[in-house]
Amino acid sequence: MSVAVFFSEDLGGDELTLGGAEGRHAAVVRRIGPGERIRLTDGRGVWAEGAVTTASKAGVTVAVDNRGVVAAASPRLVVVQALPKGERAELAVEMLTEVGADVIVPWNAERSQFRSNPERAAKTYAKWQAWAFEASKQSRRSWFATVEPIASTPDVARLLSAAALPVVLHEEAKTPIASLELPTEGDIVIVIGPEGGIAPAELATFTAEPIRLGDTVLRTSTAGVAAAAALLSRSRWS
Repeated sequence: MSVAVFFSEDLGGDELTLGGAEGRHAAVVRRIGPGERIRLTDGRGVWAEGAVTTASKAGVTVAVDNRGVVAAASPRLVVVQALPKGERAELAVEMLTEVGADVIVPWNAERSQFRSNPERAAKTYAKWQAWAFEASKQSRRSWFATVEPIASTPDVARLLSAAALPVVLHEEAKTPIASLELPTEGDIVIVIGPEGGIAPAELATFTAEPIRLGDTVLRTSTAGVAAAAALLSRSRWS
């Protein structure tokens, strides 16, 4: 059985104390006790692992006997996800994190039906960050997925123009995703439109050839993970 992963900024020393919300979650919610092994990571590639020596409602103490550093992934995978409605947003963020997206960018597309105001944008951003954080631990990542603030269409256009490989999924595109030549470094940027599709004005703004994922039309919450898997299977997974 794989060890549970928890976040800790401080990984120095042979004995580490995990307190706060993470420590309480380990000891009280997960009921991890003495003798059980856990892994701590700073979410930026550094990790330390060992057996729990003490556990209480305040947290756990770990005797470190193994540690390491995981290099940042290359090429980096950036997924621009049009804001879905309801629970599909959480599903999209969780799956993108589990499959290996490095950066997730929520996009307020023309057809997203997201009425943005400062308070709502801040709450949405916080939710997406929390979902990515928990999914990163669940999938035992040493590099946690990061979430950027909600992007506008011009913001997305700038990401695409700077990408080593820009990918804009569109159901009417002729070029299949399997035909793309993948870079070995830089950013692969995948743009996922909303349920109503990417508007013509938005497509005209993006300086990237539209790409076809397959013969079927996927929901916005699942298209990103399918596209990411298709590209990762030919790059970082190979």
